[in-house]
Amino acid sequence: MQSLEHTIETETITYSKAKSYFKLTKFTLSALVVFSAVVTYFTVAESFEFLKIMGLAIGGFMVTGAANGFNQIIEKDLDALMNRTKLRPLPTANLTKMQAFLFCAILTIVGVFLLGFFCNILSGIVGFISVLLYALLYTPLKRKTPFSVFVGALPGALPTLIGAVAATNGFGQIHFFGILLFFIQFFWQFPHFWAIAWVSHDDYQRAGFFMLPSKGGRDKGSRSQILIYTLSLFPIALTPYIFNYTGWISASVVSAMGLVFIYQAYHLYKSGTIEDARKLMFGSFIYLPIVQLALMTKF
Repeated sequence: MQSLEHTIETETITYSKAKSYFKLTKFTLSALVVFSAVVTYFTVAESFEFLKIMGLAIGGFMVTGAANGFNQIIEKDLDALMNRTKLRPLPTANLTKMQAFLFCAILTIVGVFLLGFFCNILSGIVGFISVLLYALLYTPLKRKTPFSVFVGALPGALPTLIGAVAATNGFGQIHFFGILLFFIQFFWQFPHFWAIAWVSHDDYQRAGFFMLPSKGGRDKGSRSQILIYTLSLFPIALTPYIFNYTGWISASVVSAMGLVFIYQAYHLYKSGTIEDARKLMFGSFIYLPIVQLALMTKF
């Protein structure tokens, strides 16, 4: 009986650890990032290779999950101050910093290897750079300046470049279409992150994070910049059509999604309410995959 109880307890601890490692990667966010990389691959590639796709998906998930994990290691004490993050594996002591670090280091090494081996060397290099930018530059800047969101948007958009580079042969090169897709995802992140920051502003203040564009927080300056960047995204999202990479059907879908996104940003500009910020946040989750799929069709 005692042996059975010990076995059950051991299995429970093992399950808890495995779940904690899983949470450390921020699976849903990492999966969305990998989706962008894979869709970009299908958009740019002239022919599809199964091993490249698998290497891109698994390797891309690993480097993204590692970046998310390193972020949580650095912000362990700060996460404990915020309601939205206090139940993460490190603040709850389900994982130690050393356990998390070793896990993230392994994810980085294996992820970069998979990208470099199955795709090409440049894909691996860009993947490694994205981890460094996110963990070592974006993360510490969050407590110093609102400019951190601009810095964070770079590694956030790099998966599109990884996907575009993976679609090429040899060392790899950056296709111009891939650059356009990069800038679409880059500019999308501003209304996306700022909507999240508007909803979670009180929580971020507890940790001393400057996530809204104005140091005044939920003020008119922040509202104006959210609207301006959402408006800027509209013509940028149409550049693939302007450069003849896509057709009018794709452009129509992109335009319709852009108008809805602008409508939501305008409502936040007028009201400044958390409710409208939450609508913009969920709208951003819908906008990006639909636009990326529409661009992939090229019709």
